[in-house]
Amino acid sequence: MSSTDDAVDALARKRLAGAERALSRRPRVTLASTRRAFWRYPSPWMITGFLLAAVAARVVVGDWSWSDLLAPAVFVALFPLVEWVIHVFILHWRPRRIGGVEVDTLLARDHRRHHADPRDVPLVFIPWRALVWVILVAGTAVPLGVGALLGADLPGRLSFVVTLAVVLLTYEWTHYVIHSDYTPRTRLYKAIWRNHRLHHYKNEHYWFSVTTSGTSDRLLGTYPDPATVETSPTAKDLHGVSARP
Repeated sequence: MSSTDDAVDALARKRLAGAERALSRRPRVTLASTRRAFWRYPSPWMITGFLLAAVAARVVVGDWSWSDLLAPAVFVALFPLVEWVIHVFILHWRPRRIGGVEVDTLLARDHRRHHADPRDVPLVFIPWRALVWVILVAGTAVPLGVGALLGADLPGRLSFVVTLAVVLLTYEWTHYVIHSDYTPRTRLYKAIWRNHRLHHYKNEHYWFSVTTSGTSDRLLGTYPDPATVETSPTAKDLHGVSARP
């Protein structure tokens, strides 16, 4: 191993040790207090409003059947893959020049800021400006357009929208708890927590799952043994953008 590799590994150990010391000095945080803090931010309220509206629309339409479970079940099963694709290709988008114009996005910029300071709580959430568009598209295009093109009936489309809102809220809560001061208690949460910490502190090119651990990452080859992975010098500076001239 070269002196550069030794320096990078030392930096990673220093980061992790610093984070652990900071956590150990803080008062023990309960899940209840973490939950109360979660609702101080706009994103959970926006998604909850969207969820309630979707549930109300589904109840008004009625005509319940077993087909209501089909699209939601498929979506939940595929969500780890969807989450991986969004994380890799949208959140980790590398700014580039196309036709003389630099192409960057709000989501990518905020995600780079999130990696630079994983403890900056507002950056943990989906940016509200982007979330507005997600809700508008999901609440109109899915039930009125996409669902019709796929041949789904209106009740089935609305059930899918309800599921999407639930998944969005679950994602926001899971990501928030991981970056909070709450200490993992259960085996499942410990695995998810460790997976995401490796992504932030060890190497940003692996461990892209957030709400699950080792599902899509295992399938798509981004779940290596941490001991075999070099510590990345750009884990807190995605693509080395801040170091560019």
